[in-house]
Parts: sequence; structure tokens; C-alpha cells
Amino acid sequence: MEGDHIKIWHGLTPLSWLYGAGVTFRNILFECGVLRSESFDIPVISVGNITAGGTGKTPHTEYLIRLLSQKHQVAILSRGYKRKSKGYRLADSDTPMREIGDEPYQMKHKFPHIHMAVDKNRRNGIHQLCNDNVQPPADVIILDDAYQHRYVQPGVNILLMDYHRLIYFDKLLPAGRLREPKSSSHRADIVIVTKCPEYITPMEQHGIARSLAMQPWQKLYYTRFVYGDLHSLHSMLPDADGDITPTLPLAQLQEGKYNVILLTGIASPQQMEYDLHKYCDFTPIHFADHHNFNRKDLAIVSNHVRQATAGNDRKTIVITTEKDATRLTDYILTHPDDPSHLCQTRGRDYYVLPVEVQFLNDQADDFNQFILGYVHKNSRNSTLSQGKNPRKA
Repeated sequence: MEGDHIKIWHGLTPLSWLYGAGVTFRNILFECGVLRSESFDIPVISVGNITAGGTGKTPHTEYLIRLLSQKHQVAILSRGYKRKSKGYRLADSDTPMREIGDEPYQMKHKFPHIHMAVDKNRRNGIHQLCNDNVQPPADVIILDDAYQHRYVQPGVNILLMDYHRLIYFDKLLPAGRLREPKSSSHRADIVIVTKCPEYITPMEQHGIARSLAMQPWQKLYYTRFVYGDLHSLHSMLPDADGDITPTLPLAQLQEGKYNVILLTGIASPQQMEYDLHKYCDFTPIHFADHHNFNRKDLAIVSNHVRQATAGNDRKTIVITTEKDATRLTDYILTHPDDPSHLCQTRGRDYYVLPVEVQFLNDQADDFNQFILGYVHKNSRNSTLSQGKNPRKA
């Protein structure tokens, strides 16, 4: 049910008051024009949240990529969290994960035709992507995790919030996980409640909308996760051979032929755990979000594999997320002599669970038309023909 993943540290509430005062003062400076946002003559869509981690930004960004790539050249601009490089970086097919971060690497390899750039300074990153040396020219720029980056004025601001951690149940950091006060949700053009169960009653949806105090101009949508068939981690390596089954149907897990271990390094694995339990029992191993796996971590996984395999003739497989898979493959490539089960098998017993988002209530067409309409009206050709920026801040 909604709110069931929230833990509030009430003893830290006084620190939350101080944090909230600082964030509120910064927002007031933007509202008064002391700090200025910059708009651009290219469609800019921001996907973000006001909760620290775990709302499904990457699957929703990938949904936008699939939607817009049919007719437009898409560029993604991310901060590149935990990357080893600095400043602006435009990725190509050979850029290693550690240079751009796990999520940008994941999107670049799933969608090689997009422009994937990272830059902590989002304004500079947009200017760089609009240079003539970026070919083909970008038609639309999607900002990943940029709700707090107010120096850029996006044309469409999409706010995501986890169904299990709705903002009206939460508190500001460090007592809760809110990056901004709840009132900051009014900056959004679109609010999406993510990670929903398959069915939500109209009464519950009405209650959520009322509790969020939606403004007349805002659009509210609900999405859930849907999963594809598992594919081999080994097949993601550049020198992968063909001696393995590249895919494993998710439904096959129901046959009881496998010992399953779920390995995650994401902020909120609870929904994935709940969904996977519909197919099989498993042993969970969780690490922090964006965790960089080391020798000790993988030794723990290897020990779980040995324990699961002992005393039965079932094959043991490790299931992981797409984001974790990028860091695991990077570890295999940079630590070929590691004695862990992962490196010795080169990921042959590891499988990746792909995830996509699905809109509830037949809302997909309405959302799609809103996004496509915005991009069409504010494309460079349309803007140049009008002789001005129609979405000037």
C-alpha cells in the first residue's frame, strides 16, 4: 500500500528544518529572479524527483527515448553520478562505464543512436549538445534527474514519485528522503506516480490526487513496472562467445528448475522483489544505490551461490538489474583474475532483468500526444519560423 516503504527518523527533524529553510530560500531566489533560469530554442524535457533515489527515472527516460526516437534525434544529458571524469563528456560506443556513470552507460548501449552526454553544469551541457560538431543535430534534449537544477528552464517538467513513498507521507532530509518541500511539486507540468500495483481503484486515485493538491495546469499519470525475459550478463561483454543460452524466459522460473539469487545495488528494490516473488523464491543480496562492487562483495555472492547449490541438483543463477549489470560487466573487464564466481564464469550464470514502464488507465496515448505535441511545436524549425522562443522563461 502507499507509504509502506517510508521510514522517518524523527530525532533528526530539527536538522530537517534547517535543511528546509536553505532549500526554500534558494527557491525564493529563483522565483524572485535573483537567480535566473535559462531557456533554450530546442525542446527540453526534465525527468526528476524530489525524493532521494528510487523513483524509476531511468525506465521513464527510456520510455521517452522510445517514444521520441521514431521521428527525432534524441539527446540525453545526465550528471553522470559517481563517474571518474569531470566536466562535459559526450559518450560514444567505446566510452567505458566509469567515465560516464552506470545509468548513462546503460542508456547509450541500449539506444546507440542517441547522443548521451554528462555534465554537472546542465546549462553548459545543453550549449555543448547544441554545437554544430554534434551530428546529427539534436531535436530534443532530455535532462535526467534535473528537477533541482533550476538554472535551466525546461519546456516540460516531469516529476516522478514512488507509489510506496508518496511525498505527503515523507519528510525533508535527513529525517526523511525529500530533497525539497512538498510544495515544490507545483513546478511540475506532469506528475507520474510510479511503481504502482497492477490495479488501483478510482477511489484510491482520487485520494492520491487530492492529497497531492494538484494544480489545474498539472497532469497526473500512474505507471507500473513490466519485465521482459532475462538475458545473459555474459552476452553484454565485448568478447562474449556463443556457448550459452542468451535469454531465459521469465515464466520458466516458475518451473522450479533454478536456485535464484537476486543481486541489487539500487535505491528501492522492494517493488522488484514483490514482482519477482510471483515467479519464484529467491535469496536477496542488496547493496546501496550505485554501489561499486569490489572483491569482498563478490566473494559474498560466490558464497551464496555455493550454499544454494549444495545438496541439490538445480542450477543456481544470479538475477540482477540493468543498472547493476553495467557495473558488474565493468568489473569483469577490469578484474579478469578475480577468483569470484562472477569473474571465473564471466557472467554465464548471471542474468539481467529488463524493466519498462506501462501506463495505467489507458493513459499512454494522452501522455504520448502531450509530449509529441510539445516537441513538434517547439522544434528548432518551428521556433525559427516564428522568429522567437515560444517558451521563453
